[in-house]
Amino acid sequence: MVTPMTTTSLTDLDTPRLVQALAARLLARHWMMSTAESCTGGLIAGACTDLSGSSDWFERGFVTYSNAAKADLLGVDPALIAAHGAVSEPVARAMAEGAVARSPAQVAVAVTGIAGPTGGTPDKPVGTVWFGWSVNGQVRTERRRFEGDRAAVRAATVHHALQTLAEMTA
Repeated sequence: MVTPMTTTSLTDLDTPRLVQALAARLLARHWMMSTAESCTGGLIAGACTDLSGSSDWFERGFVTYSNAAKADLLGVDPALIAAHGAVSEPVARAMAEGAVARSPAQVAVAVTGIAGPTGGTPDKPVGTVWFGWSVNGQVRTERRRFEGDRAAVRAATVHHALQTLAEMTA
């Protein structure tokens, strides 16, 4: 069983405590969660399942690193990817919606970005990440740019994805 958090601010929590806060909120609502990950390659799902008992609230994770995987596993329209690029608001939204549609979860988080050190462009530099969250039918998206090396970008992405989801489920 997850111990309820006593803090009211999620901003300063380390990732394991953030997962614990999210778990308590999902359990209280009897909601399940899924993830759709590109640039993090399953790190969000890994952070969630590091918590013992996570099978009570974590349903599944989709690692959709390639564009074909985004289309095959999440139902992202390849034309959407062709028009906007994999790292874009429409694709992050479609990934989050697909993670809910293709699972029994009520909550999903999706990330697609450029962790580096290669792959950046002037319009989408290294560290650019698009997020998509779907909570009980409501979808929110956000673009962030994180500094640092590949590991730092991925760690910041995991933390921001979980922090925002915890806030949205409060």
